[in-house]
Amino acid sequence: MNVKTVEIVHEGGMRLVARTGSGHSVVMDDGEGSSGARPTELVAAALGACTAMDVLSILDKKRQDFDRYAIHVRAVQREAYPQVFTEIEIVHEVEGPGVDVAAVRRCIELSATKYCPVSAMLSAGATEIHHRYRVIRTGDAPSTEEGEVLVTGPGARPDIVD
Repeated sequence: MNVKTVEIVHEGGMRLVARTGSGHSVVMDDGEGSSGARPTELVAAALGACTAMDVLSILDKKRQDFDRYAIHVRAVQREAYPQVFTEIEIVHEVEGPGVDVAAVRRCIELSATKYCPVSAMLSAGATEIHHRYRVIRTGDAPSTEEGEVLVTGPGARPDIVD
């Protein structure tokens, strides 16, 4: 069993500092204090980082050469409480002269359906996640190709809930 720990200390107003079990600190605040990220922004960031680490690792295993990789996350919250994310769009942007679109799509699919625990947790709940890509080929014949790989959630991962 893998256990994660976090200690959160109040520093005044709504400012909180979380210290993770791995020894890293994260500052959080509300819109009024604005001295740190909002907790929901961190959920979106965690999803983006989690899937990015998977995709980067799999791209490396597939020997995909690229010059730049970025991920864009856009999360929509409902107005009513609890203000859960109802929809998230993740766009993996891979740039380089010889990037294989099929390889990128497969990396994203594996992350979304098998490897990323943050994606699995959100997909098991109320959130619909759109997993997309944009491949920018550079060099002699520059081109851009983009599309959607798959949509996960809501309630799409009953296999992970015991």
